[in-house]
Amino acid sequence: MEKTSVAQSIVSQLWQDFGLDPSAMHRLELPQGKAMLSSSFALSELAQGCIGASALIASEVHRTRKQAHSESWQEGKVQVPLNAAEAECTALFTINGRSPEAWAKYSGVYKCQDGYIRVHANFDHHRDAFLGMIDLVAADSCSPEQVKHRLLSYPAQELEDRAANCGAIVAKMRSPEAWQGHPQALASAKLPLLQIEKIADSPPITLPGNAKRPLSEIKALDLTRILAGPVATRTLAAYGAKVLSVNGPGLPNIDHVTDTGRGKRSCLLNLKQASGRDSLLDLVSDSDMFVQSYRPGSLEKLGLDVEFLCKHKPGLIYAELSAFGHLGPWAKMRGFDSIVQTACGFNWAESVAYDSSAASTELPMPKAFPVQILDFATGFLIAFGCQVALLKRAHEGGSWRVRCSLLQTANFLRSLGPSSLQTMNSGQNFRSFLQPYKCDYGELKAMPHAAEFNGASCVFEQASVKPGASGACWW
Repeated sequence: MEKTSVAQSIVSQLWQDFGLDPSAMHRLELPQGKAMLSSSFALSELAQGCIGASALIASEVHRTRKQAHSESWQEGKVQVPLNAAEAECTALFTINGRSPEAWAKYSGVYKCQDGYIRVHANFDHHRDAFLGMIDLVAADSCSPEQVKHRLLSYPAQELEDRAANCGAIVAKMRSPEAWQGHPQALASAKLPLLQIEKIADSPPITLPGNAKRPLSEIKALDLTRILAGPVATRTLAAYGAKVLSVNGPGLPNIDHVTDTGRGKRSCLLNLKQASGRDSLLDLVSDSDMFVQSYRPGSLEKLGLDVEFLCKHKPGLIYAELSAFGHLGPWAKMRGFDSIVQTACGFNWAESVAYDSSAASTELPMPKAFPVQILDFATGFLIAFGCQVALLKRAHEGGSWRVRCSLLQTANFLRSLGPSSLQTMNSGQNFRSFLQPYKCDYGELKAMPHAAEFNGASCVFEQASVKPGASGACWW
């Protein structure tokens, strides 16, 4: 009997957790190979498993739609090769032959008085908050060397606390053992990997027929930013959904919006104004999914909480993702993949795994994962959850909430156990996976979605557009 892979086990667990038809599992193929990512954790397997689950449930949605309308359904295989899954999670892309810088000037690891911290300063307002909290406010003339020197006089915990109070994004590097006793670790341990719950009653909504693709004519509003959320909605677009990204005028963006914007249209709405909120509600009225990654509590302050939106549009699938989950003292804490990695012990553990001498030191140098795996895996899980909710809505009605966080994904990754170390990979080997895509920014080459249906790759019918290029309306 063939041994079940870690990736297959991930899909099987998700299938079982949400009561899905086990007979669908035979359609999924997860070809193995030599992993290209280098880590002491099962990054490659997590990527393949989460993409596999998202793609397989898309196939189930397609089958359900066809059979509900007595249309012909030709059963086929869903394939997610290991290296293709890894490649998608590299976030590697080029515009006009250039690879954008992943990190801004002050982002990165710093030594401080009694340890290390990681700073996320890719956005100017986060950068300014960080520099201000250590009394260095001239961002245009302040050198990284000045920052390094200044931080040596601060304890790591004080810097993390200061950041939380002033809007900067800083994490203290902890060992896995130190993290286990942290109040946020204890709170997050109560949460499953993914939550899909019915939060209001309403009649079932039959999925439309004539579905050329799994999510044809399904409409998803995308109120997410940076990576995890945009990956979730980009995945929905890869399966055929109409995705409209809602950005705010004046909000900063990073170069990755070029890559994560594939398959989506984009509009600008000022949700702090009544007219912007009214326009959003008009869109919600004709939406199937509402995916948001605002800092917990932000939309509630604008009167756009989940209860209100689901009352406004019965049957809405409301998906939310956050850094640290909705329980615990850090529930409203700002955070990104790199910050969660550092705070919960992964950077410490990776350092020790790759340098045996580090195990004997009190303070190993932080070592990050080679990819933002927490972002990507969480994004694929949200896409999976939205599609599960879509099927549940069709069968039993109701409005549904889907929730996941980077920390919940981190906890799950740790539960998978150690992985055998691979040779370090600079990322150059992944360039062979790049493919050209339509784009308003120039010549875009990016990673394809790793899933294939009956041997055919997913396509993005909509070109990647600049924020605000589209109107606030469905098409």
